[in-house]
This record gives sequence, C-alpha cells and structure tokens, in this order.
Amino acid sequence: MQKIKKQQNLFLKSGGCMEENYEQQILDWFEDFHANPEVSFREFRTTNKIAEILEPLEVAYRRFPDITGLIADIGEGGETAAVRADLDALWQEVDGVFRANHSCGHDAHISMVLGALLYVKNQPLPPNKRIRFIFQPAEEKGNGSLAMIERGALEKVTHLFGVHLRPVEELPFGKFAPSIHHGAGIFLEGKIFGTDAHGARPHEGKSAIDVIAALYQFIKTLSFPPFESYSVKFTKIAAGSDNLNIIPGTAEFGLDIRAQKNHILNRIKEKMEEGLSGLKTLFGVDIQWEWTDYTPGAEVSKEAVAIAEQAICRIAGPDALDAPVITPGCDDFHFYTIKKPEVKASMIGIGADLKPGLHHPHMHFNRSVLDTGARILADALLRASSS
Repeated sequence: MQKIKKQQNLFLKSGGCMEENYEQQILDWFEDFHANPEVSFREFRTTNKIAEILEPLEVAYRRFPDITGLIADIGEGGETAAVRADLDALWQEVDGVFRANHSCGHDAHISMVLGALLYVKNQPLPPNKRIRFIFQPAEEKGNGSLAMIERGALEKVTHLFGVHLRPVEELPFGKFAPSIHHGAGIFLEGKIFGTDAHGARPHEGKSAIDVIAALYQFIKTLSFPPFESYSVKFTKIAAGSDNLNIIPGTAEFGLDIRAQKNHILNRIKEKMEEGLSGLKTLFGVDIQWEWTDYTPGAEVSKEAVAIAEQAICRIAGPDALDAPVITPGCDDFHFYTIKKPEVKASMIGIGADLKPGLHHPHMHFNRSVLDTGARILADALLRASSS
C-alpha cells in the first residue's frame, strides 16, 4: 500500500503520464464529435463512438437500455473520483437551416474527458480507489444528470469535476477557473381564463390582458437584498385574435426566472405563488400555472476547488489560474450535488477565446486548449483519488 501511495505521489510531483502527448488524438476526437452533433437523449452515434474508443483501451463501461450515455470506470474499490462530460448538441437555425449544432462546446468537453482518461489510464491508484467518467446525455434539457443519478452515476463518488468552455468576456484565453458558479433557473408557464367582451362593452367581460398588466406590475414589486442577483422576465404573452374589437378573456404567458442562489429562487417562487393567487381573487378569473425545467444553482466544494487550483497551477502554471467564474447561466451538473450534498464538486472553466458566445450558431474557440484542459482534469482526478 505504501508503495502504491508513493508511486501516486511521484506522479503528482514529476509529471508521470503527462510526459505522454495525446493532443492530436484529442483533436481528432473533437473533429469527429463536432462533425456529428446529436440532440438531447438522441446521442446514439456519440455514445457508440465513445464505446468504440473505450473497447480497445480495455476500459470497463456500462450502457443503458433506455437512454443514451454511458459510465466508464478505471480501478477497483469503493471511493470514487469522477468527471462528467455532457454529450448533446443544440437544435438551432444555422445559416437558414435548422439542425443539430455543437454551439455550447459539448464536443470539446467529451474530447477533454476522453483525453483525461488516456492520461490517467495506466497510473497506479491507491487501494480501494476508482476513477469514473460520466458521459451524460441531455444537459440542454436540464434533466440528463438526473437520469444518470438514477442509474448509479454517483455510487461511491466522493469527488466530482465538470468542465466547460467559457466565453472570452468571462475568461480570457489561456486562463482557467477552478470553479464555475452557475445560477439557478426555472420557467413558469400559465394560462388565464376570463371572459371575452365586445370592445364597446368592457364591463361585460373579464379581460385577460388586464390580468397580464397587473402581473407585470406585481413582478416589479418583488424585492430582495440588493447584493443578491436575480431576475424575473416575461418571455411569452399570447392573447387576442384578428378581431381587434374583442377584448380577450384568455391569455397564455411564460416567465424566465433566475437567481444566483438557490434559496433566493425558492423565495421568488413563493412570492409568485402568492401573487398569482391574489390576482385570481382580485380579477375573478381562473389562472392555471406550472413550474418547468428547474435547474439548481452551483453548490461548490472548497476542497474540490482547492484540488482544481492545484491542478491548474501544476499543468498550466500559476499565472494561468484565474478567479472563479460567476455566471447567470444554468447547468444541470449541479443536480449531482443537490441530490448528494456530501459529494465534493466543482466545474472547471476553460478560457478558450470563445466567440461570439455560447449558443451562437457560429460559436468558435481556440482548440489548442483542449489538451491542456484534459491534462488539468487528469491531474485533478488523480489528486482527488489520493486525498
């Protein structure tokens, strides 16, 4: 046991498998995944390609009969350090044609995690230690992580790392963040059921547009401490018809609600429930609503951040270490820690000169960071395994 521990410590000090160079292989994998994007829960070729890569490496993996994605393990034993790669592309219009498109960088994430697997594959692990590679479908749907949790992705996991390319305005090229603090987000979809009326006789109806206007004013009364970041926005209002002399009694609406912290989002939900119930009584109408696509905010472990910082400094140098990224965007990665709070988790940010922005149909970045990102992930996983 002492010999294996000594070998592991020597790896962390001297570079071990980092003397190997898998950069071209990582770039080749990226080109393949980039050229073959697939949308959420339909990542069939992507999953098959990953399995095809793992087979000759003799890395054990598990697939599932009902969903895409897979889980691969190196080592045997109980305590497990894990890394997650998201697989899915977006469905969006690109140059006038709707198609699957890797505009969020998931093709890069898959390639870096596979690269990390190469860098750690032949390294000795302490007894009762394992490294897990979670290739997760449907991050863009916001529930792919839940599907993997249900299928055992977190069994015996003590440490978990994620990785994500960051836009240039968040993280400059060649810089790496030890954590990404995503915000929490949820949608509210609703419908108002009042009564239509003639434009000349508004007193005979119950206008849904009046209710929408009142709901807008109610949202403006929401108030939380000024140092908290949050927003509530209408993203859908549909009412009326081609006949402009009818005051519509029905309307549909949608809201995008975000907060940097989970407890603030919960308070907003409580206030919105109170407000909608009050408007029903005030206007004498029925309002039906539902909450959809909840994604929690980041719950970041100080220990995992410290490991990521050490890995960044060792692989890319101290000058490459940047501050944690705080962003209003969401990522279902954080369900892993919501569902299992004892897991020490952090998502590493990659400064890749990414422009014009995530989800832009023509998003592009400097691919030379992929090998460095893979090495950082490998180092973090090995450090977590030796802790």
